[in-house]
Amino acid sequence: MPLSEHEQRILAELEESLVREDPRFAQRVRTKTVYRHAGRQCKWAAVGFLGGLAVLVAFYSQSVALGLLGVALMFASAVVFERNLRRLGKASWHDLTKSRRSSEQPAGIEHALQGTREWFRSHFFRRDH
Repeated sequence: MPLSEHEQRILAELEESLVREDPRFAQRVRTKTVYRHAGRQCKWAAVGFLGGLAVLVAFYSQSVALGLLGVALMFASAVVFERNLRRLGKASWHDLTKSRRSSEQPAGIEHALQGTREWFRSHFFRRDH
C-alpha cells in the first residue's frame, strides 16, 4: 500500500533532519546492507577458523590445552560462519560484489576474478568464425 502525500512529506522531513544531524550515520545507512555485513563476518569467521587450525597443528603436540583452544576457536568460527551464511540466504551475487564507489566499476570478488576470467577465455575457448 503506497504512502499518502502527507506521510511521504513527513518521511522526507525525517530523512532531511537525519542527514543534517548525523551525516556519517545517514551515509552508512545508505551504503551498507545486511548482505555486506554478513559477507564480511563470513570472511572473518573463515580467517578465525584457519587461525584455530594453525593453533591446533602448531601447539597440540606441546600442550593439549592449547590444542583444545584451537579446536574451540575453530568451532566458534564455524558457528559464526553458519549463522551469517543463513543471513545471506537469498542475497544475489550482484549484492555481494557491487562496488562501493559506483555500480560501473567492479569490486570485490568480481574485480579480483576479472583478469583471470579473461585469461581463461583467451587461452582455452576457441572462437570459430
